[in-house]
Order: sequence, then structure tokens, then C-alpha cells
Amino acid sequence: MRTLYPPLEPFDTFFLPVNPLQTVYVEQAGNPNGIPVIFIHGGPGGGLEANHRRYFDPNKWRIILFDQRGCGKSTPHGSLEENTTWDLVADIEYIRQKLQIEKWHVFGGSWGSTLALAYAQSHPECVTGMILRGIFLLRKQEIDWFYQYGASEIYPDAWEDFLAPIPKAEHGNLLEAYHKRLTSADLIVLKDAAKAWSLWEGRTSKLIPDAKMIENFADEIFSYAFARIECHYFYHKGFFNEDGWLLQNVHRIAHIPSVIVQGRYDMPCPVRSAWDLHRAWPKSELKIIANAGHSASEPEITDALITATDAFAT
Repeated sequence: MRTLYPPLEPFDTFFLPVNPLQTVYVEQAGNPNGIPVIFIHGGPGGGLEANHRRYFDPNKWRIILFDQRGCGKSTPHGSLEENTTWDLVADIEYIRQKLQIEKWHVFGGSWGSTLALAYAQSHPECVTGMILRGIFLLRKQEIDWFYQYGASEIYPDAWEDFLAPIPKAEHGNLLEAYHKRLTSADLIVLKDAAKAWSLWEGRTSKLIPDAKMIENFADEIFSYAFARIECHYFYHKGFFNEDGWLLQNVHRIAHIPSVIVQGRYDMPCPVRSAWDLHRAWPKSELKIIANAGHSASEPEITDALITATDAFAT
């Protein structure tokens, strides 16, 4: 199986002001004259990791990465103001124009697949190819599965901890209950809720639980932005006009070659979403990974993603 390319440092980093309040951190790695690709991280609110640069052959790709509003190195940390799907789509296009790139490939997993699809459907003329992983269409059925009933039956032990900050009287709408706490002025309430929200995803993201990943999701700084921003987006239904908007508009990108990599046992983003997207997008290639969950770092998912980026590079 293919594994990550060797560690590499960015050859360029900068902060891009996107409004009077917020700046977005951007970096470039690999070959400055290579094939441009924009890496879109998950969450929303997840932020970049050094390993994100390593899914691409650094001799062939010009790898552009950025921390989305409110997370990672972008400022202010955890900010929800002017933080919507369409603000982020505008940021991606601003980065493309700033770097004077005519067209590029788009790579995104989990929420990154959502944002990648929203961007490509808004700017199809700028996208030459797409590599997507762990498809999340941000439909009500997907939110309900992970945050109300469904995944709870597979991980009842972790689910019990997810329920802990919420009084039983509010269990009928957990997304609303969490949104109230994650926007609370009481920092103790907010941080307790943020940790429980974040840990639920960390504990369910790999087929075989990863203690280091769970520890990272429990980190106070990470969980603050991750939980607040994620819940903010999900509570507001992704800021889409209607449920299933991305599927309804997939015709806008029908001509773009794409590879979809999906773990069979993905809990946060069940395989049904990847299947529905593939059926609506005949030119897409769907690879269902039999021995994997949600995380891009699971060996067979990593192998499939690198196989895809290598194929696009040729």
C-alpha cells in the first residue's frame, strides 16, 4: 500500500485578511511550478495538520492549504461571525485569485468534501479535478444519524458521555441543546460542552479507536473551535437554501473528473452519502474501502487517496 510522502515544510506562508475582523492562514508546499491543488480540511473548525501536505507527490504538485475561518492559525480563534459556507467558498476563490492560479484540483474530506462540492458548484470553470473522502452532504438525515439517533446504537458507551452535559429534558433535540451551550457566555458550560462534542467524533472516527486521536480531540484549544464552529454550521443547516442542495446541483460539475474514497464503516459520514453522490454524478469513480472508518489516516484510505493524487498528477 502507498503511504504518506515524506514530511515537508511550506515554501510560503501568509495571513490573508478576508474582512475587517478575520484573517485566514494560507500556506504552499511542494513544487511552486507544479500542478495546483487546494486542500480543504474537515470539521468545520478542524484546522490543518502537517500530514495534510503529504497526500501529494511534492515534486509534481503545488499544494495550497488554509485554515478556515476561526480555526487553526486563522484569527480570531473560534469566531462564528461572518462564518458560513458561502464565506468560505469566497475565501477559497480569493486565495485562487491572490495566487494567480487559473485552474486547480480540489481535495477535501468529511466537511472538506462538503465545502469542496460547494466551491466547485459555485466555480466549476476553475476546477480541473476533485479527490473527495468521507462524503458529507450535510443533509438532515446525516445530522440526525450522528447527533440524534443512529451512530448512538453502535457506540453506546461514547454516546453516554456525549449526552452527559445535556439534561434529559433536552435530549429530544441534541443539536439545539448543544448550540445553546456552545454559544453560552458561561465559559465553563461552553468548554464542557465543547469537549464532549469533540470527543464524540474523535472516538468514532476510526474503525479501530486511536488513543492519540482521541487525546487530540479532547484538547481544550482544539475542541473550543471545533465544536463551536461545527455545531454552528450544523444548527444552521450548512447555510444551504434547502436540504440536499449539493445533490440537486451536482449537474454543475458533471464534467469534472473525480475520485471518491469512502470507508465502509464510516460512522460520522455513512457510506450512503457517497453512494448517493456517485449515483448522481456518473463521471465520478467511487472506491469503497472495506476495512476502514472515517479517518484519512487509516492505511487503506491513505493508500486510495495517494493512488488518486498520483493518477491525477500524470
